[in-house]
Amino acid sequence: MIAIKSEQEIAVLRDNGKLLAEILAEVMSAAQEGVSTLELDELAERRIREAGAEPAFKGYRGYPATLCTSINEEVVHGIPSRDRVLCSGDLLSVDVGLEKDGLFVDMATTVAVGAVDSTARKLLEVTKQSLWEGISQVTMGNRLSDVSHAIGSYVEREGFYVVREYVGHGIGRKLHEDPQIPNYGPPGQGPRLKPGMVLAIEPMVKVDPEPTKLETDDWTVTTGSGGLAVHFEHTVLVTETFAEVLTRGGE
Repeated sequence: MIAIKSEQEIAVLRDNGKLLAEILAEVMSAAQEGVSTLELDELAERRIREAGAEPAFKGYRGYPATLCTSINEEVVHGIPSRDRVLCSGDLLSVDVGLEKDGLFVDMATTVAVGAVDSTARKLLEVTKQSLWEGISQVTMGNRLSDVSHAIGSYVEREGFYVVREYVGHGIGRKLHEDPQIPNYGPPGQGPRLKPGMVLAIEPMVKVDPEPTKLETDDWTVTTGSGGLAVHFEHTVLVTETFAEVLTRGGE
């Protein structure tokens, strides 16, 4: 069942989304050549706790960090490390969530560190735009799979592949709520979107069609071929007239 948020809950989610976007923007500004992913994680945790919030990921099902920092062939859930230092040419995806006043928000973005090649640059641009293609379908009365179809069909037209093993999700009182939101599929299926629904829409896109692989740390997911992958995510509210992006400003 997809939860409908109250006006009071929506007000909290707006505040939380704004806070998370500001923190992620600060983290991504610090993501420079020579910086370790652990340094970014420490910055994010400090800023979240200073704001009176809690990191959503740390301790979730045993996850050890505040951020997921995934580089190049890592799709999602890369664990920050002092030994993982950013280099020119890297694509860094950062996923982060927080909880404050009993409500969760979640977002992700990817940046290029230094100069990257044309394929990496296009992958970045296509994945970011695919998120907005999906958000454009978050309209009262549309079906949930209209969002999925908009993302997947756009990515395929541009010559890339969506990750099928991991999906977006509802969010609010819990980090992961109903519904699951694949990044592919036919339009016109699933529940109708109603005002008060809150969705974490997150295309994960890669350069090859191979299945993903779970690494030996039991968290990091990589592309099957070792090719590049990119991840973007926003927390989005369905309203009577438009999609309200609660985490806008940090992408």
